[in-house]
Order: sequence, then C-alpha cells, then structure tokens
Amino acid sequence: MLLTQTLSDQYVQVGSVKTRFWQAGEGKQTILLLHGAGGSAEFWYYNLPGLARQHRVIAIDMVGSGRSDKPSASYSLSYQAEFILGFMDAMSISSAVLVGHSMSGGAALQLAFMAPKRVEKLVLVGSFGLGREVTFSARLATLPFAVRSLQPSPNVMRPMLKQNVFDVDTIPQEWIDLRYPIFALPGRKEPLIQMARTNLCLRGVRETVYQPIVENLKNIIAPALIIWGKQDRILPVAHAHVAAKRLPNAEQPLLLDRCGHYPHLEHPARFNQAVLNFLTGTSGNH
Repeated sequence: MLLTQTLSDQYVQVGSVKTRFWQAGEGKQTILLLHGAGGSAEFWYYNLPGLARQHRVIAIDMVGSGRSDKPSASYSLSYQAEFILGFMDAMSISSAVLVGHSMSGGAALQLAFMAPKRVEKLVLVGSFGLGREVTFSARLATLPFAVRSLQPSPNVMRPMLKQNVFDVDTIPQEWIDLRYPIFALPGRKEPLIQMARTNLCLRGVRETVYQPIVENLKNIIAPALIIWGKQDRILPVAHAHVAAKRLPNAEQPLLLDRCGHYPHLEHPARFNQAVLNFLTGTSGNH
C-alpha cells in the first residue's frame, strides 16, 4: 500500500538551504530520521508511519541530497552536523532523538559532541565514522569520473542496490518506483563527489575524519542503540562493536541476519519495533 497520501513534501529554510522533509505523528519526543550519502526521505518510507504512532517523526532530505538545495560546500561531518542543528532551530526543536544512517550516523555523532543537550538519544544504523574500512566502490567515488559515469535509468536501480542489500528481491517495486525520480534529479552528483573527497581517500575513510570520532565516543552520554546488518558490505559489522564498546550508554548492538547496509529498508518491522522499544526503555538488552 502506498503511503504517500499521508507523507507530503514540506519545506523549511535552513540558512540558505531550502530543505525538504516529511513529518508525521505527535508526541513528547521528536525523532529525526537522517539518511545516508546521496539518499532522501524515501529511505524511511516504511519506518515513518510505524514510528509516528507514538512520536513526532521527521525525515529530512539532508543538505545536498534529495529535493533539498545542493550548495557547493565541504560536506564534512561538522558541516552536516551544523545543518541538522540549523534544521532543529528552524523547526523550534530544542532536543531530539537522532536516527542516523551511514554518513548521517557520523554527522549525528559529530552533533552529539558539539551540542550534547540537543541530542536525547542516538540510533546509529550502519554508521559511518567508526573506522577506516569502507567498500571499494565508496573509495572510488573520490574519483569524479566514477560518479559522473553513472547514468540514471530505471533499469540500474536494482543492480545498484544489489551491493547495498542482502537480497535485492526483497525490496518492493513500489519503493524502487518511489525512489527513482529522486535518484534521477539533476545536480545530484556534485555534492556526492565533494562528500567523498572530504571524508574518504582511496585507502578508505580519512584518519582525520574517523579518529576524532572514535576517540570522543567515550564522552557521549546520550543513550545509544546500534543497529547493523550482519552482511553489510559497505561498512563492516566490526564497526558496530567499536561503537558498542566505547559509547558509555550503548545497548547491546542489534545485528540483523540476512541484512545488508539498509536495515530500516530490508527489515522495517524489526527495525521499527527495536527503535520503539529503545525509546520507551523496554528493549531489555542493556
């Protein structure tokens, strides 16, 4: 069943960046859903309605992604964290639960260092920034021709998803159809190239990017839930253990079998329930 009737595009100005978001639900806690590099709100399509039964939930198109503006910028984790903070200010959100996937997991961690009082809880999903290891294709993105040579067409969507998920046949066609128009938007590649150059090199994640995060994890006091696909080929599951060991208030990581880099898309029901349990304090795997 298509849910887009209830998820309509809204926009807010974050500094100079016109920012698109989806919003649903009400509640004392606000959950911000933050997609990975080159993603969009559509990646939370199967999560937002379920989480919104008990909470106010907002899925943002991050700066440089989706239908949000795409300025020429560094796209460092600090830049992305400042953008999240700017969004919260623009929406009068004093503090929130941050659910950060991949690159935005790194940005959420950065924000937790910068402004700890603004982060109530953290959910890290296949998070970036916890070690050097990253898939070869991400390292190749530091070479602009590799990104520019990707021509969007409906036929490439499933083959491209194949390396990101455990079983591409489990991804519904309705989601592919929903995501394709975003994937085909003009101007999508330049921010991706800049993000890759700032955060990666051909050897992997830059030491200057991940080392400060790993060293500072011990200072993050927000309760944290770590969710990872056991078969994640983009960022290895070993990084989940780095976060679990070093974050003082981390729960036991939830490692999903038959799952790649998108637990929230591959196993939405389990993902949603785990997040809801974590927020209500009933997960019991502390």
